[in-house]
Amino acid sequence: MRAVVISSSGGPEVLTPASLPDPAAGRGEIVLDVAAAGINNADLLQRAGHYPPPAGAPDWPGLEVSGTVAEIGPDGGPWRVGDRVVALLDGGGYASRVVVPAAQVLPLPDGVDLVDGAALPEAACTAWSTLRAARLAPEEWLLVHGGSGGVGSLAVQLGTALGAHVVTTAGGPERAARCLGLGAVAAVDHRSEDFVDRCRELTGDRGVDVVLDVVGAAYLGRNLEVLATGGRLAVIGLQKGRRAELDLGALLARRATVLGTTLRSRPPAEKAAIVAEVLEHVWPHVLSGAVRPVVHERLPLEDAARAHELMAAGEVFGKLLLVP
Repeated sequence: MRAVVISSSGGPEVLTPASLPDPAAGRGEIVLDVAAAGINNADLLQRAGHYPPPAGAPDWPGLEVSGTVAEIGPDGGPWRVGDRVVALLDGGGYASRVVVPAAQVLPLPDGVDLVDGAALPEAACTAWSTLRAARLAPEEWLLVHGGSGGVGSLAVQLGTALGAHVVTTAGGPERAARCLGLGAVAAVDHRSEDFVDRCRELTGDRGVDVVLDVVGAAYLGRNLEVLATGGRLAVIGLQKGRRAELDLGALLARRATVLGTTLRSRPPAEKAAIVAEVLEHVWPHVLSGAVRPVVHERLPLEDAARAHELMAAGEVFGKLLLVP
């Protein structure tokens, strides 16, 4: 099979096309012919040597794919050869074939293009599991940082579909305006506006109930300021630092909760449970059109280095996809 591997830790130039043996399906696994692989910030961190794959996972990147079932191992679930699916991976998605636990596979929703489907599994599983952990309820206010990103663009849509009032941040007026098209009631250009002031204005100075944050340390204090009493801050990324000082007095006064979560390092049983919940709670919104994949561009698999450069530049809206 064709793949893109990491020759050594470093910049995009270390992503190297390679020919590797085809994977085989073991017990509880299936093999997919890959139609496309989604690119995530975690891939850039892995390439740079900061985010090693879990034990047993391939050592080349790629956390989500779309494709067709090519081989089914013993106890491989209800799948049949030729089924069109999307899958959540532990790694190895930058390839023309992948092997994946059958419990981490979802049917391609009707009406979704097979290639574009690769933009869904990682973002859907991350957004759903985080919003569930944060106990988001209908009519609550949700602030999504980075609404133009891969997870953010889906979280804006999902939060809206779940009945929340969604505010998002994005860099620049054009990107903010595009977030409104995803269902946000307001989009804050973080380059020229203060998200705390804007959210306080929108909520009558009450604040928001849930913050979904990909920024990390640089926003910790401001995220606490924007929370309503009883609010929940869910941190899922560290784009601008991992260490910050927290005013515990302000946390106590707001009776607030700070929670952190990751997806890739979870054990298989937890991932399988999340995938099952996504099928039950998120896929109906995809089928209705309320949630859709947001694809910035499709690139050939061999152009993975170029795709990482585009991601690092911060101008991608939604997901970049690699097509074998």
